[in-house]
Amino acid sequence: MHPFADPAIVASYAESTPRKVPGFADLHRMTRLLLAERAPDAAEILVVGAGGGLELKAFAEAQPLWRFVGVDPSAEMLDLARRMLGPLQSRVDLQRGDVDVAPARRFDGATCLLTLHFLSRQERRHTLREIHRRLKPGAALVVAHHSIPADGDVARWLARSVAFSGGPTADFDRASAAAATMAEQLPVLSSDDDEAMLGEAGFSDVALFYAGLSFRGWVATA
Repeated sequence: MHPFADPAIVASYAESTPRKVPGFADLHRMTRLLLAERAPDAAEILVVGAGGGLELKAFAEAQPLWRFVGVDPSAEMLDLARRMLGPLQSRVDLQRGDVDVAPARRFDGATCLLTLHFLSRQERRHTLREIHRRLKPGAALVVAHHSIPADGDVARWLARSVAFSGGPTADFDRASAAAATMAEQLPVLSSDDDEAMLGEAGFSDVALFYAGLSFRGWVATA
């Protein structure tokens, strides 16, 4: 079973995710600012991996004229997004599936947050290319996910993030054990590989804007 079909994981997602990602709320704020630099006042934004609705809610509250298309393969996570959005859902079109279900029109910006580290190289390459195909020239894409320095130890970097999520009483040995399992399950790439893949998908001006332990975030131009 996919983890985001597990009712317990879905039920705890909104509470647990901000603890796992350093500067989670600020990541959303920075993402919105980077999109707004190039998007019109009444922009339409594509959100890939929209399940849970946390970034959609943050963006919609801050930008009252923006509209959104959000795609996610998990029906359970999309249900959570609907509950999270409440009345803001009137400006959001949620669709179940991967990037291929997104409308083939041109958007004013796009995000893919905390998603790409679940995808194989081939799936990532396809996802990024399809996002690029759906963006207006010059529009911004913002991505953030697990990514480690070149030649870094994946398990060690993940262990640091797991320990961070455990708070001041975190047990590093336990965190290391959990991270070893994560390293086997997640196809985490190096930051060099991530940047190269964005370029291969057609993006330019790829720039790192966020780093927090094993998490990295980039903005790129379509």
